[in-house]
Amino acid sequence: MKKIRDMKTIKTMNIIKTLFKSSVLIPVILSVLSCSDFLDEKSDQKLATPDKLEDNQMLLNNYGFLNVDFASSGETSSDDYYLTDADYNALSFEASKRLYTWMPDNVATPVSSGNDWSACYRSIYVCNAVLFNMKDKNYTGEQADNIRGQALALRAFRYLDAAQIWCKAYNPQTAGTDLGLPLRLDPDMNITSVRSTVQQTYEQIISDFQTAIPLLLSKQISGMRISRAAAYGLLARTYLFIGDYQKALSNTEAALNINSELMDFNSLNPNADYPVAELNKEVLLWGAMKYEYHLIPAKIPDHIYQMYDNNDLRKTVFFGKNAANEVLFKAYYNNANGPLVSVATDELYLMAAECKVRLNKIQEGLAYLNNLLVKRWKAGTYVPIIAGSQSQALDIVLKERRKELLIRGLRWPDLKRYNRDGANITLTRTVKGQTYTLPPNDPRYAIAIPEDIITLSGMPQNPR
Repeated sequence: MKKIRDMKTIKTMNIIKTLFKSSVLIPVILSVLSCSDFLDEKSDQKLATPDKLEDNQMLLNNYGFLNVDFASSGETSSDDYYLTDADYNALSFEASKRLYTWMPDNVATPVSSGNDWSACYRSIYVCNAVLFNMKDKNYTGEQADNIRGQALALRAFRYLDAAQIWCKAYNPQTAGTDLGLPLRLDPDMNITSVRSTVQQTYEQIISDFQTAIPLLLSKQISGMRISRAAAYGLLARTYLFIGDYQKALSNTEAALNINSELMDFNSLNPNADYPVAELNKEVLLWGAMKYEYHLIPAKIPDHIYQMYDNNDLRKTVFFGKNAANEVLFKAYYNNANGPLVSVATDELYLMAAECKVRLNKIQEGLAYLNNLLVKRWKAGTYVPIIAGSQSQALDIVLKERRKELLIRGLRWPDLKRYNRDGANITLTRTVKGQTYTLPPNDPRYAIAIPEDIITLSGMPQNPR
């Protein structure tokens, strides 16, 4: 995999060299692309904008850079999987061990290995550069709008991903004072990074998505490019995280109006190493989490595996067993990068179901859920779910969300929002005979920002 990545990096460097007139800027851009720490050094160089509209699309076409390395810290910290003591000892970095046991600080891997913070802000830099170029040249027309929309939506996606790692769960009572992200909206590296509030962070994410949606094509020429359907879906995810279920529902249904297709798991080969294709018809945007050896393959707790009925095809499509009879997850949608982290139609059905039930439209919510699950069960065996109350229906929907979206980067933000709303979920891990716990709403749910970034920028660290 590393060899493939290196080839992609070389290709990207060649593209960048042709797109920028100022040769003195190239070392700055190349240092960003070659995993040097974003914000490590200041630069007073000015961006020389590309001469052609297509050049900006080429910058966004670097899928091996912009569509990969989404944050893995949340999934590493979640209860989707477990490590044996041998697995724990084999972790490459002490920071990874500390993250797994919910230590309060020093949980970021070195920049040289590619950490979540540097990957996030490198991608945001490219989006900002494209937006700067487009404004500088005053490009107009459908193609220009589509490029602007892609840059805005990708920037919003990165900030949404980052907010789940380094911010507390959105709480309307405290969001105006809780520490948010440094919102870098300009490619000028001289601008000082200052942390916004959680409220400002989500306002920026929502604004970017809302501005992008009418500019984007409903469907792009490739699933690697963010489309209007994907942006609607990610905006729905944003509203779901902050607890605005009406707006989450309306954006979910807008996405489903563009693409509501589902795979029939009866047509998949459960014995394949990777039974779910990368760019299948459910995926609205292909995007991958950072590749982590402890997540591929992930060892799944038995209590999760036992949640699946024997007629539920996910039990064989999602899981296999090794020689030690340990349950391993295999439904990664890819075999060269990390787990899928972007939005797909199965998530849309589950968001619609949850929002409908929370808005007390129980039967409509269960209809969405049943339409999904009938495609997941062995043909002729599925019995539609019914519920006698709103609370029962919500429990069912959230259980199915847990089962369908395993190892998709969503469990960590779900734990944060569930506990914010009173679920009282405590996480527990045992490593080498020592028990570690993460209580609900603990400050460690906002993972520590890399210490070198705090030192360099002077920004406040997350409370510990």
